[in-house]
Amino acid sequence: MRRNILLSLTWLMAATAVAATADSTAQQGSVIDEVIWVVGDEPILRSEVEVMRIQAAQEGHRFKGNPDCAIPEQLALNKLFLHQAEIDSIDVSDSEVSRQVDMRIDYMVEQVGSKEKLEEYQKKSMARIKEEMHDAMRDNLTIQRMREHIVKDIKVTPADVRRHFRDMPQDSLPYVPTSVEVEIITHTPAIDQQEINRVKEELRSYTERVNSGDASFQTLARLYSEDPGSARYGGEIGFTGRTQLDPAFATVAFNLTDPKKISKVVESEFGYHIIQLIEKRGDKINVRHILKKPEVSDSAVQVAIARLDSIADDIRRGKFSFEDAAAVLSDDKDTRNNHGLMANTNEQGRTSRFRMQDLPAEVARVVDTLRVGQVSAAFRMISQQGKTQCAVVKLKSRTEGHRATIADDFQTLREVVLNARREEKLHQWVVNKIRNTYVRVKPEYRDCQYEYEGWIK
Repeated sequence: MRRNILLSLTWLMAATAVAATADSTAQQGSVIDEVIWVVGDEPILRSEVEVMRIQAAQEGHRFKGNPDCAIPEQLALNKLFLHQAEIDSIDVSDSEVSRQVDMRIDYMVEQVGSKEKLEEYQKKSMARIKEEMHDAMRDNLTIQRMREHIVKDIKVTPADVRRHFRDMPQDSLPYVPTSVEVEIITHTPAIDQQEINRVKEELRSYTERVNSGDASFQTLARLYSEDPGSARYGGEIGFTGRTQLDPAFATVAFNLTDPKKISKVVESEFGYHIIQLIEKRGDKINVRHILKKPEVSDSAVQVAIARLDSIADDIRRGKFSFEDAAAVLSDDKDTRNNHGLMANTNEQGRTSRFRMQDLPAEVARVVDTLRVGQVSAAFRMISQQGKTQCAVVKLKSRTEGHRATIADDFQTLREVVLNARREEKLHQWVVNKIRNTYVRVKPEYRDCQYEYEGWIK
């Protein structure tokens, strides 16, 4: 499964780069691309292969086998999954895409040091970077969702696990990497009421401009909305179910009845919005919105850090436990209800154990310096919703890497067997899909050794 994640990430970045390359070549007006594969009615361009090759080299990713063969095959696989996702109505909301783009941008900024440096490195504005990532991220998430849909019914029993590993030599058993359990107390810095009022007033001014006919909602969304995923479409999010939206946003959106009217200012976990109805269709709705996010002042961050440092000092002095403090004082409701214990939710389920790379980057950096039972100093982090938070953490436990055993690591071994069954299912699905899909490959790619049989008709 790790390989598939790497391929998806590489493809995401490559697809982003393709958009930039297309703009550049269009400006030059002199470069002619070439179709090297056709899958169904979807072409694969030589430029796509070259860009993915460059991006993979930059990220240190190596393809299995000859890249000249592996890269176009991976692009072809993506097209198969996307085509089936359209048939099966596998949907990804704009809010989810935007959230993932923002998280990816935050990671990139962290790597280079600042937004300004990222813009300089990419030679484009932050808005342009986000815009180019949006469609690629949507496709990437759709492919992941489609893969999960294909294997959703695969199950394994304890007997399957024991049978799989019964005769395996000790040194062939999976290596279980170091894992940790982490408790956290978060505090969200207060936003000045003056800043909130500024944002609300700005949104109200947009409503007045639309109502007066001075500007259209779509134009204002493109110019001013801080949701890059929908801003480029004039604020339109596309038909979306209630459960895919923030609850406060959904309540207002689904109560709109007149497309000519604009909602009052709505607060969600992402910021503040105004919303305009486009159309209702069954249990889904299509609306436009403009999102504005109040800015957190440095002084508010320092106040939050000081408060958390004071709480951490009291915990170290034994005035109360970290767990009791988290249950009463933490802003994060999910961890607060679990006495601060962070939960790792993934496609395998929910657990309290994290590999270091699965923790939020800011948390992992701090946890890596702690001894078991130690409480950290306060630090700043970005939440999944893109909001500034401050936190202190406690390392509850650390289990060093080791060879798995049935007695101690049954869940890990179960996942090995489950993933193997899933990969078998996916492989067979792809082979069947290829068999029933029109594929045309240029002669230079006909002698390749592909992972999946049937490309060459």
